Amino acid sequence: MPRHDTTQVVVAGFFVIIIHIMSEFTPTIGLEIHAELKTKTKMFCRSANDPDETRPNVNVCPVCLAHPGTLPTINQKAVEHVLRVGLAVDGELADYTEFDRKNYFYPDLPKGYQISQYQYPLVAGGSLNNVALTRIHLEEDTARSIHDQSGASLIDFNRAGVPLMELVTEPVITSAKEAGDFAREFQLLLRSLDVSEANMEKGEMRVEANISVVSRTTLKDPTSRVVLDTNKLGTKVEVKNLNSFRAVERAIDYEVKRQITMLEAGEKVIQETRGWDENKGETFSQRQKESAHDYRYFPDPDLPSFKVSEIPELVNLRATLPELPWQKRARLTELGFLQPQDIEQIVGDLDLAKFFDDLAAKLSEPILVKIAANFILNDIAGRRKNNPEWLPMVDHAADVIRRYGAGEISSPQAKRSILSGVLAVVADTASLPDLVEQVIAANPKVVADFKAGKQAALQFLIGQGMKMSQGAANPKLLEDLFKNKC
Repeated sequence: MPRHDTTQVVVAGFFVIIIHIMSEFTPTIGLEIHAELKTKTKMFCRSANDPDETRPNVNVCPVCLAHPGTLPTINQKAVEHVLRVGLAVDGELADYTEFDRKNYFYPDLPKGYQISQYQYPLVAGGSLNNVALTRIHLEEDTARSIHDQSGASLIDFNRAGVPLMELVTEPVITSAKEAGDFAREFQLLLRSLDVSEANMEKGEMRVEANISVVSRTTLKDPTSRVVLDTNKLGTKVEVKNLNSFRAVERAIDYEVKRQITMLEAGEKVIQETRGWDENKGETFSQRQKESAHDYRYFPDPDLPSFKVSEIPELVNLRATLPELPWQKRARLTELGFLQPQDIEQIVGDLDLAKFFDDLAAKLSEPILVKIAANFILNDIAGRRKNNPEWLPMVDHAADVIRRYGAGEISSPQAKRSILSGVLAVVADTASLPDLVEQVIAANPKVVADFKAGKQAALQFLIGQGMKMSQGAANPKLLEDLFKNKC
């Protein structure tokens, strides 16, 4: 962050006091993350919750379209999802909870209010990725506005009423990178718990950042003792609907710099909501930021309050938690041979992580597990970049790795076999002596170097043998034959 040092001379009686004035700007960031939950039906009705539906206004009913006289009912599975997230982050689960009406008027809100939670959220507190959390609550999503090239705006109500979880952090994040890392870890947690796909490109996870810059001025005397410390509270600006991790980090960086520039110029930052223009790489003003009282929250009279402890299906949810991302990192670290970036690559791909665990269980021997990790990170993960659904059969991969570990097949053979799903073909052992004779005859100087004690020459001869056998020879047998015949 920019820092400016100046020196002032203050005359006090006969004494001249030199005071160093140091100013710095510290960003304070809080995140609000919305995630659509994986449920069969919407939050308060029986309409299908299908994020892949492309036909507009298909998954709708009188309840989610807010027809007069309709009554909502609570989706228990959505409540369960939020409570499981709360347990994973060590939050405090509310016993008593209720739903509230959040009143505002917007074309994509059919009722003229949103059913949300205000005073009694399902989860309070907790932490994730070393960031303290304020709350996690449950609400319904809005419809989707579509703006066509003619300038007309259309509304697709398929998304209206979809269960939406909102996580709010404390304003303790101090950099764009920290914010991006938190959002990535939250997405991974949601997927690990199987409560949300959280695909940002589909709008299933959306990030809003509350950003302020605090100007700190510290007066120090020549001995560096602090004489005065004045803090000016920053003004919060909300940047909405950031739909990629890159956008989250770029928008925060831009907004921090924008506010610092304003403060340095003596201008006042105003509290407002801003959007993010990905093409221009800058935020833009949308409207003045609302406060809680602007929404006129009050308990929804159509939905009953309830106690979580009185619903049997919601009592023992901790037993349903899988191994969490940070627990998996710790377990993989204990293996002793994986680098931090390798661990992140495995943990970040849930299907790949399961494949690794299943394969390790088949192999059991630490040396074979290490070999398996090498093939997974260098070969299998590479194939999955172009084909994310692809994975080899666990039993086949285990068999190939055992044969490679026993020296029966070469590394190229093992790789081809794992990627193709076909067992490696091993050259006929009876034909190897003739092959070795051919290699020796074609490389007399290399043979002489080997006889003179150069071990690199032996590796060259083995390589030529593997080449002539098109990778089908057993490299250990070749080595023994060359040693005997040279």
